[in-house]
Amino acid sequence: MRAISQDRLGGSDVLTVVEIDRPVPGPSEVLVRVRTVGLNPTDWKHRAIPGFLGDRLPRVLGWDVCGVVESVGYGVTLHEVGDEVFGMLPYPHGHGACAEYVTAPARALVRRPAELDQIQAGAIPLAALTAYQALVDTARVRPGQRVLIHAAAGGVGHLAVQIARALGAYVIGTASAPKHDLLRQLGADELIDYRTQEFERETGDIDVVLDTVGGEYAARSLRTLRPGGLVVSLVGNSTVALPGQAAATGVRHRIMLVEADQAGMLAVADLARTGRLRPVIEATFGLEQAAKGHDLGDTGRVTGKIVLTV
Repeated sequence: MRAISQDRLGGSDVLTVVEIDRPVPGPSEVLVRVRTVGLNPTDWKHRAIPGFLGDRLPRVLGWDVCGVVESVGYGVTLHEVGDEVFGMLPYPHGHGACAEYVTAPARALVRRPAELDQIQAGAIPLAALTAYQALVDTARVRPGQRVLIHAAAGGVGHLAVQIARALGAYVIGTASAPKHDLLRQLGADELIDYRTQEFERETGDIDVVLDTVGGEYAARSLRTLRPGGLVVSLVGNSTVALPGQAAATGVRHRIMLVEADQAGMLAVADLARTGRLRPVIEATFGLEQAAKGHDLGDTGRVTGKIVLTV
C-alpha cells in the first residue's frame, strides 16, 4: 500500500510516498481502507521537531481518519466489514493514518453520520475531541457561562466555538478581523481582534478560557477569569509553570492532552448529526500532496482544517 513516510525530522521535503506492507488487524482492532485524513498542527510539529514520538523513524504520521472497515480482528463486535467509520487513532503513539490502510482499536472509531461527507468526517476527530474533552470533561461548561476561545478560527477553535454554543455558553473568541463574520455564523457572541486589541482589557468575568496558543496567552488569560475560573491549555510545554501562579490568584490552570475516546466521538457524531457541529475546510490535497498540506499548515494561518483525500 502507499503511505506518506518520513525517515528524518525536518521540513515538508522529508515526507515521501512509499510502498509498505498493508497492516493486519490484531485482537480488538479493525483494518480501515482510508478515504480521508485530517491534518492538525501536531502533524507538522512531529514532522519537524522531537516530541512525544521520540526518534522512532521511519514513521507514518496522521491521527484523523475516515474510511471503510476492510476487515476485523478477533473479538470485534462493534463494526463489520463495509461499515463507514471515522475517529482518532490513539494519541500520540497510534499514528499512521496517512496511508491507504490503517489499523485502529475498534473503540476508537464510530459510524460516520450521513450528515457528514467523507471530507468533513476526516476533518473532525482530533480537533473536535480536543475541544469536547476540554470544554465538557475538563471544564464542565454549563449554560450561561462565559467562555473565551483563543484562535477561534483555527482547527480546534472553530469547533470549540460550536461545541461551547451547543452547551449554552456565551462564547467570546479571539481572531483576526477578516474571520469575525465566519465565527459569528458559527455561533460566537463576541469577537476580539488580537491584532489590534488586548483581549485581557476587552473582556473579563470569564468562567473558562480555552488556550490553543500557549506562551504569554495563557498567563494573560488568567487575568480575565472570575474567581475560581479555569484556563485549559493545549500547549503544555510553554505553560507548565502556570498552575502555581493561577492558584495564588484564586483561579485554576490545567494542561490537557487529547485522548482517543469512544464516548467523546459518539457525542461529537451526535452534534454533527443534529446540525450543531460542522467543520470549515480550508483546503484538500491528494495523499501524494501531503507536503503541500503541511506547507499550508506551517503558515499558521489556516481557517478550519486541511484534509488529505485517498
